[in-house]
Amino acid sequence: MRNTSQDTNHAALDQRAAEIDQRLAQRLADLRQQRGWSLEALAEQSGISRATLSRLERGESSPTASLLGRLCASYGLPMSRLLAEVEVEPVRLLRAAAQPVWIDPETGFRRRGVAPPMTGFNVDLVEGQIPPGTTLSYERSPQPGLEHHIWLLEGELHYTLGSETFALRPGDSLSFRLFDATRFHNPATTPARYLIALGRP
Repeated sequence: MRNTSQDTNHAALDQRAAEIDQRLAQRLADLRQQRGWSLEALAEQSGISRATLSRLERGESSPTASLLGRLCASYGLPMSRLLAEVEVEPVRLLRAAAQPVWIDPETGFRRRGVAPPMTGFNVDLVEGQIPPGTTLSYERSPQPGLEHHIWLLEGELHYTLGSETFALRPGDSLSFRLFDATRFHNPATTPARYLIALGRP
């Protein structure tokens, strides 16, 4: 007699495995492109043939543990992190009341984690609110090259990146990768409120 429950479970597992394989293929392609490497360059570094790499990135074949080990060594990425990045994540609804808020006791700066870091996602969303006349300075980036996109929602914001200062008005956006010292300054008499997207490599 056929066990339909077991068949359903096997089908669900097979579908999940196929989804992870496709996400893994896309992540491998993204890693290579982020570094500006050609398939030939990666083949030379990893010892994996160009044809095999191409099939892996197109999702036409599944990588073995040995192949993944070589690729992770080439990218300087632990295998556990790579696999965690491609786990299928459920849709996450984070109500406003549940979003973590931190207030700087010295300046009154408010930081809200609109979309905090999550496994499998590379972008965090943060809302910042800087009181009037307040300056926030950071000596260096916690992760050099971290991708930033700032969108000013309300008020005025003078953002200094290295030796250059940008004056933002509501609706203005600023995109960059952060390597240098940086400073946020609100020159106005009203709070400056902005949304910042952080893209992790």
